[in-house]
Amino acid sequence: MTPLVLPQATLDALCPMHARLDSSGHVLGVGPTLQRVLLGEASCRLHFSDLFEIFRPRHVTGLEDLLSLAGRRLQVRLAGPRRETLRGLAMPDASGGAILDLSFGLGLVEAVRDHALTSSDFAATDLAIDMLYLVEAKSAAMEASRMLNRRLQGAMLEAEERAFTDPLTGLRNRRAVTRTLTDLLRRDAAFALMHLDLDFFKQVNDTLGHGAGDRVLEAVAGLMRELTREGDTVARIGGDEFVIIVAGVTERQRLAELAARLIARLEAPIELQAQGAVRPARVSASIGIALHRPGAAVSPSGAETLLEESDIALYDAKRAGRGRYAFYPPPEPSVGEERCRAPGRRDDAGEGSAR
Repeated sequence: MTPLVLPQATLDALCPMHARLDSSGHVLGVGPTLQRVLLGEASCRLHFSDLFEIFRPRHVTGLEDLLSLAGRRLQVRLAGPRRETLRGLAMPDASGGAILDLSFGLGLVEAVRDHALTSSDFAATDLAIDMLYLVEAKSAAMEASRMLNRRLQGAMLEAEERAFTDPLTGLRNRRAVTRTLTDLLRRDAAFALMHLDLDFFKQVNDTLGHGAGDRVLEAVAGLMRELTREGDTVARIGGDEFVIIVAGVTERQRLAELAARLIARLEAPIELQAQGAVRPARVSASIGIALHRPGAAVSPSGAETLLEESDIALYDAKRAGRGRYAFYPPPEPSVGEERCRAPGRRDDAGEGSAR
């Protein structure tokens, strides 16, 4: 193999990661990029084995062994704490020594980052620059893809939220109620379904206008949120009909207390700006309550069945005089629970009349 005869400046331009060795294996000079990688160490006059560990295809410690591998691909590890692995190629030099040319190989991206290298640190024909551009392009494309995925996911969540939200009140809607009921029944969880319908709401629309009616619905929604827990589901399922799914509660006494509080608060006048003046809107509510206890039989259309049962109880309450609550199935008549009404309310005959 003909020894290389190249001036140092030419080597620096063509092989910025080279080390030039004399006939004893000591370093005569290194390329500018290798000097940066070596962190400015005083590498000249050191033996190459003090700077590099050549371990493949076999361990090399002397120049004769190195020249015996001339033209073959070498794997080289930097000595010292960094221990970076490089690829190398050794060629005989006209001075009787050798030229050891190195490259980063697969560790190129990390080396560029760790040593703050730029395109000027590589030979003009080095494909490393093209590789870096490809890596940067890939990184940019992946980041753009991640951003797009996040935007799509956000749009999907926003669309799903709109699909399950009542636009006027911000409560859940009937679709959300069906989904929640189906999930609770699938898990055989304990819960109560309260079906609430506003009494005298039509009079608000007729006397104060539909805009005032919308503001009443918004006020009712706020009150229902206030009186329920964070884990409960509060929904408007149409017109002036609402549903509350009370998670984990099936005790009739607790549900009766909640229903009575709702009715009492809803009967307080709601002050509205209507027709150029502040006017009170007065409504009340009738409530039907259905229960699901763990282990209870569930029909194939379980969610709809529960809604029907709460609806039956709701109309029982309305027939009893409104401003009442009723359970499905109704309790056996007994002292204190044969008729359910909000405290202080009386029917036309002077006594509570809803079951």
